[in-house]
Amino acid sequence: MLFTDLGLSAEILRAVSDQGYTEPTPIQAKAIPTVLEGHDVLAGAQTGTGKTAGFTLPLLQRLSEQKPANGYRPVRALVLTPTRELAAQVGESVETYGKYLPMRSAVIFGGVKINPQIATLRKGVDILVATPGRLLDHVGQKTLDLSQVEVLVLDEADRMLDMGFIHDIRKVLALLPKRRQNLLFSATFSNEIKRLADGLLDSPTLIEVARRNTTAESVAQVAHFVDKNRKRELLSLLIGSGNWKQVLVFTRTKHGANRLAEQLGKDGLTAAAIHGNKSQGARTKALADFKRGAVRVLVATDIAARGLDIDQLPHVVNYELPNVPEDYVHRIGRTGRAGNEGEAVSLVCVDEHKLLRDIERLLKTEVPKVAIDGFTPDPSIKAEPIQNGRQNRGGGRSRAGGNRGGNKSGARSHNAGASRGRSAGASRGQAGSRSRG
Repeated sequence: MLFTDLGLSAEILRAVSDQGYTEPTPIQAKAIPTVLEGHDVLAGAQTGTGKTAGFTLPLLQRLSEQKPANGYRPVRALVLTPTRELAAQVGESVETYGKYLPMRSAVIFGGVKINPQIATLRKGVDILVATPGRLLDHVGQKTLDLSQVEVLVLDEADRMLDMGFIHDIRKVLALLPKRRQNLLFSATFSNEIKRLADGLLDSPTLIEVARRNTTAESVAQVAHFVDKNRKRELLSLLIGSGNWKQVLVFTRTKHGANRLAEQLGKDGLTAAAIHGNKSQGARTKALADFKRGAVRVLVATDIAARGLDIDQLPHVVNYELPNVPEDYVHRIGRTGRAGNEGEAVSLVCVDEHKLLRDIERLLKTEVPKVAIDGFTPDPSIKAEPIQNGRQNRGGGRSRAGGNRGGNKSGARSHNAGASRGRSAGASRGQAGSRSRG
């Protein structure tokens, strides 16, 4: 199948061709015609498979078929994302594929001044991409009218629920017209997602391109058992001996990310940390330095797992396993994107054996274990409870790196159309920061 077979306009096809793509990814091939037919959609696909283009392309097509009257441009499509960098990525995808259309779009999120956003909204926009908290801030200040929304997209819906946005989502839904098209995209399908879908979607079309909660086959996974106090030593050895040039490393806490980045620096490895306490400018700089090779190791908390999209990122390391098994899928989904191969390494201490079993239970497969000479764990060390884990799952305000407005994760990617590859596949993702909305 080619993009020319999907019912997209010449203007959109030209923009897609400008990016070098001719064939849609599986999620795009299934989602685009379904969205164009006006159906509600519940779509699940592994990270890095092009979900963003899967809804931005038909969204642009649908809205372009009806021009605004008398120059009035109400918000006709609303895309909600859990993090501000993911919002930025979607916004850039809309601009990339809609550049030949007379369409206006805007991105609003917290952590930045609200007045420029107000000025943009006053000019009128067709497509609005937003984090929930800042969206509600604008509604509260009466700078935004959502009464004309025709299409609602919940992007990374599972992450949104996991970060405690269900109450904000309900507030937003109450502001929208009852008759609208709803698109729910998610990398994993939890029970919470199913409940949200049941209440939101009207006879939805279910689209899955792979068994749910699975990792891409292009990612080679391996676990190394090691004592907790020797993880940093082993990590430095793996990076140095393997001559790894670009490594994304995940820790559980912000303090742990800072400490590890500092320790790796002392080992002679250029490293930077990104997490919710870092300013937007610091996160942007860290990611930019990482992409251009000035920083060899980027250390991130789970808030970055849903957004970072680095072309052909070869290595992801779980320095500490996540408390939530689904987060493992999202972490290692940062590599092996758009058909590229990648390697995901987990350093597992005795405290984390149960976490590894939970991950394997979710994946319905075992992660291969490889022993490293000189790093055999000390059998006399007993497991201890893991502190500072992800909590507040599914309700309330998550404090694991963020606050209300969805700006809770990683660092901004500035080329957010779609990852270079055979298809318009891996649209670039981002994550957010700590400040409100």
